[in-house]
This record gives sequence, structure tokens and C-alpha cells, in this order.
Amino acid sequence: MIRVGLTGSIGMGKSTTAKMFAERGVPVHDADATVHALYEGRAAPLIEAEFPGTAADGKVDRTLLSKHVLGKPEAMKRLEAIVHPLVHEEERKFLENAQKNGHEVVLLDIPLLFETNADGRVDVTVVVTADAEIQKQRVLERPGMSEERFLSILGKQMPDAEKRRRADHLIDTGQGMTAAQRRVDEILAILAGQAKT
Repeated sequence: MIRVGLTGSIGMGKSTTAKMFAERGVPVHDADATVHALYEGRAAPLIEAEFPGTAADGKVDRTLLSKHVLGKPEAMKRLEAIVHPLVHEEERKFLENAQKNGHEVVLLDIPLLFETNADGRVDVTVVVTADAEIQKQRVLERPGMSEERFLSILGKQMPDAEKRRRADHLIDTGQGMTAAQRRVDEILAILAGQAKT
């Protein structure tokens, strides 16, 4: 089974691209969605114990939690020590399930794939990219987004050029959705060939 790691900076169209793979029958594990689910489930009591007052009714209040960890590397490490093992456990279950169901290709949607060295857990890396101007325009159209916030998020992510350099495959969403879908099909054809060897 080929494990594909999908990543891309904010506003590049990663979530849309992940959906394209899913529409073609590829099981997708979304790391962000897993974290959201954990914050409303298993991780909530653990986070509350470490950061009192951040969870209520079995759910983590992300706004309250961010006050505890934003700009505090030590607190962030403590949070990651709780969340990362749980995310890895969910990912492992997802992979076992996909293997059991005979899937040849699975997709792991990991926003910080290279930043967290998660590329070591996948066989192939796919980077979703677009022109910087297109990226900026898309992000600034999001509700509650400011240029300052956009730059702050970008500052925490590996530069797009570096991600592109490390990628096995690129999908440029700046060329339009039809071109992106065609590229997804090309990549899946390549992977299908590799799966048979």
C-alpha cells in the first residue's frame, strides 16, 4: 500500500485537492480534522488537566487554549505531547483499516508534513502550490483574516519554494480546478503503476 503525504501552505487549495483524491476512491486521513475530533473527545480531559479552564462539557475551547499556548514554546510542546501521540494512533488505525480493505493508495493530509518530519512516515509527497498572489488573494477572502494574521501564519510554515523542492509531485491549483484534477489523475496513474511493481 502506497502512503501519499499531501501538504501545502495556507490558501494553496490543499483541502480541495484532498477531496479530489477522495472522489477518486482514495481513503483520506485528515490530520486537522482528527485534531478537531480529539478536542471534542478523548483529548479534552487530558488538555483540561494540563491547562485548567480550557475545556468545558467535554470539549476544548480553542480560543481559551490558544491564550495558554500562543507564543509560548514550552506550553506548545506540552500540548503537542498530548495531541501528537493520539493523532498518530488514529492514523495507525486508519492505515490498518485501509490495508484490510485492500486499498493500494491512501492519502495522509498533513498540513505541517515537512515541518514535523512526518514525510518520514509516507512513501510519496505531494505538494499543493499556487502563485503567491493567488495564495494571498484566497486567504484574505476568508472571514476574519487580516494581512497581519496571514503573514503570521506564513511565518510558521516552511516557504512554498522549499516544499516544492522537497516534493515528489506538484499540483498547481493556480492553473484552475480542471488542470488540478487532471494532475491528480496523472499522479494516481503513476502510483497505480508503482503499486503493481
